[in-house]
Amino acid sequence: MKPMLPTLHTEIPTGPEWVYETKYDGFRSILMISNSSIDLMSRNEKTLNNQFPEIIAEIENMYDILKPYLPLTLDGEIVYLTTPHFSDFEQLQIRGRLKNQDKIMKEAGKNPCRFLAFDLLKISGKHLIVEPLDKRKEELQKLFKSLGFERIVDPSAPNLLQYVPYTSEYSRLWNEMRLEDGEGLIAKHLKSKWESGLRTQQWLKIKNYKYAHFFITGYDKENGYFHVGVFQGRNIIQVGVFSHGISSNEREALLKILRDNKKAETATFIEIEPAIVVEIQFLSLYKNQLREPSFFTFRFDLHIEDCTWDMLLLKTAPIHEEISITHPDKPLWETVDLKKETFLSYLYQISPFMLPFLKNRLLTVIRFPHGMYGEAFYQKNCPEYAPSFIRTKKHEDIDYIICNDLSTLLWLGNQLAFEYHIPFQTIDTQKPTEIVFDLDPPSRDYFSLAIKAALEMKKVFDQFQLKTFPKLSGNKGLQIHIPLTKDSLSYQETRIFTEFIANFLVTSFPDDFTIERMKKNRGNRLYVDYIQHAEGKTIIAPYSLRGKKEGAFIASPLHWEEINEQLSVEDFTIDYVLHRSRNMECPFHDYFESAQDKTLRTLINQLIKTNK
Repeated sequence: MKPMLPTLHTEIPTGPEWVYETKYDGFRSILMISNSSIDLMSRNEKTLNNQFPEIIAEIENMYDILKPYLPLTLDGEIVYLTTPHFSDFEQLQIRGRLKNQDKIMKEAGKNPCRFLAFDLLKISGKHLIVEPLDKRKEELQKLFKSLGFERIVDPSAPNLLQYVPYTSEYSRLWNEMRLEDGEGLIAKHLKSKWESGLRTQQWLKIKNYKYAHFFITGYDKENGYFHVGVFQGRNIIQVGVFSHGISSNEREALLKILRDNKKAETATFIEIEPAIVVEIQFLSLYKNQLREPSFFTFRFDLHIEDCTWDMLLLKTAPIHEEISITHPDKPLWETVDLKKETFLSYLYQISPFMLPFLKNRLLTVIRFPHGMYGEAFYQKNCPEYAPSFIRTKKHEDIDYIICNDLSTLLWLGNQLAFEYHIPFQTIDTQKPTEIVFDLDPPSRDYFSLAIKAALEMKKVFDQFQLKTFPKLSGNKGLQIHIPLTKDSLSYQETRIFTEFIANFLVTSFPDDFTIERMKKNRGNRLYVDYIQHAEGKTIIAPYSLRGKKEGAFIASPLHWEEINEQLSVEDFTIDYVLHRSRNMECPFHDYFESAQDKTLRTLINQLIKTNK
C-alpha cells in the first residue's frame, strides 16, 4: 500500500471545506497492526521495523488496549521530534542509515523516534479509505481518545504513537510552525477520499521557504545547474546549486553573461568571478548546503558584499516577522573586525545554549547603540517601541524584558544589546536558583590569581562532593556557578556557605585574595565577591558578549580541566566559541539537572552548628 501524496502549492487554499495540519520533515510511512503482526512500511513499501524498533515495541506494549480496534491501519510520519512543529530531518537521516542492530537499539533507547498519525485507513477490519477525510479524522480522534492519549504532538510526552491535530484556521498554525522552523503546512479538503499512490490536488503542501541572496560562481554544463556562493570573511563558501525557477529567457541571458565574462572554462564547467547577485528560495540548510533551492529573481540592486554567510544564517532564523535587521554591515569595534551581522549571527547560533540561562529571568542589558565607538547604557525597562511579542514582567515599578525565545534575543541584539545580565533567581521564586562566586582580579594582568582561586576552590568543592561549573567572566576574571533547585535555599542560607568559602580563601592566601569591598584597599589582590550573590543583584549570563574596548570576548562556560596557565580570555572570541559549540559538548550541558542543594543543605547545617 503506497501512501496518498500531496501536491506542492505556493498559496494556502481557504474556505470552509479546507483544514490544515503541520507538515513534518520525516519518513512518510503506513503502520499496519493485526492480531498477529506489526508492519511499519515506507512510502516505497519497504519494511522499517528493524530501523525503528522503539515504535514496534511501543505497539507491542499496547496490544491489550488495541485489540478491539484490530486490524488497524494508520497513515503518518516517522519523525525525530524536537518541538511540536519541528522534526530534525538531519538526525532522522543519520538514524535511517544505521545498519548495525546494536547501534540502532542504542539510539532507539537514547533518542527515540515517533510515529505521528494523521489519517485512519482501517479500524476493526473496516476500510475507511472510501470515507471522506472529515469522517476519517473523526474516527482517528475517537481512537486516540479511547487509548487515553492526548490529541496533540508533544516531544516531551512518553508515548511514541501520537496524533497530529488539525485546524480550520491556518494563520495561527502557520505562525506557530514558522517560529519553530517547521517544514510547512498540509491543506486537506474535508471531502477527499484516500487514494493509494495518488499525488492529489485534494491535499496541498505549502512549504516554509526562506529567501536569501547569493552570487553565481559557475555553471555545470553536464547537468544544467548554476552554482552559488557567499562570502565568509574573504573566503568564498559554495552553498549550493539551482536550476528550477528560472525562465528559459532568463537562463539564456545568464548563460551568455557567464560565457562572455568567464574566469575559466573546461569541457564541463564555466567558472565566473562573483558579480551577479540572485535571490533564491530554499527550504533550509543541510550540512551547509541549500535544501530544495529554486531561483526567485535577479538582484541588480545588491552588491556581492551583501552575500555573506552570516546573513544567510540569519535568513534561516525562525523569528517573528516584526523583526527587521537594520544596518547589518555596521562596524562595532575599533580593535576587531566585527560587523553587526556577525554579532547577530553569533546570537542565533549560540541561542540553544544561551537561552536556557535567560529563561524566566528579569533581564538587564547593556546597549551600545554605536558599538564600541560611542557610549553605552544599562536598560532595564522595556521601551515603548518594543514589538508586541516581547514578554515583560513588572517588578518594583520596572517593566523588565523576559527573554525566553530567539525572536526576543535577536530583537535585543539588533538594538545592539551586547551584555546580558541576569539575577540569581527566576520570576517565579524569591530564592536563588544558583550560587555564583565572582573571582575578580585587579586587572587582566592578574588573571593568574583567578586561576589559582578557582583551583583552590575546586579542591574544597571536591572534598564536599559538590558539582560546580566554571566560566570566564568575559572581562578579567572567572565565575563559579553552583545550580540549585528552585525554592530550596534562601539567600541568607547560601550566604553562610559563600562567606565560608571566601573567608577560607582569604585566610589561606591573604597576599593573593581579599573580601575588601573598597577597590583602593585591595592592592593587587583578587576580590572574592560573595556579597554580590544577593536578591536584586545580577551576573553576566553564560555566552554573553562583553562590551570591552580591548576585544569582543565571551563569558564562556569552561570545563574544569581547561582552567590552567594556558587559559586566556583573549582566546574566547565569537569564532572560537562557535567552533567549540559545534565540536565539543557544552560544559554546562547538564547544568539544570545538577542541583547541589541537598549537599549544600548538609554543609550549611554543619556550618551553623560549628558557629554556635
